[in-house]
Amino acid sequence: MNKKIFSYILTIGILALVAFMIKGTFNQPGIADMKAGFKEIVKYRNANNTGPVQRIYVVTVKDSIWKEMEDYGNFMPHSKYGNTKVYFFMEGRNIPSALQPGDVNFDKAYNSYCIGLYEKSAMSQTVFNKYPFK
Repeated sequence: MNKKIFSYILTIGILALVAFMIKGTFNQPGIADMKAGFKEIVKYRNANNTGPVQRIYVVTVKDSIWKEMEDYGNFMPHSKYGNTKVYFFMEGRNIPSALQPGDVNFDKAYNSYCIGLYEKSAMSQTVFNKYPFK
């Protein structure tokens, strides 16, 4: 009788643990949970899949919550030995509509409107700069 009760308690414990893990998996925070109101305007990704992959994003925000902007950058895709840049602009201001690869990714006329730059380097080192062009 004791073996039967022990097996029932063990089974219930395992099922509770599995249910807790499943709940945790499906309730992870994401971009939709952030309060800054992120909206991706334009993106660029080079077609080179064998070498360094360069990803560039222009994103607008309703509010400049710096921590959320850095978290948003961490959510963006990144490839090993690649580079990911996310430029943040306030909603309703002048925003670049085209991007190009390299060190300068859009027309310099938009530099004064950029409020943040998140960059993840080829070695997965992250940098977040407030007002990067001032």
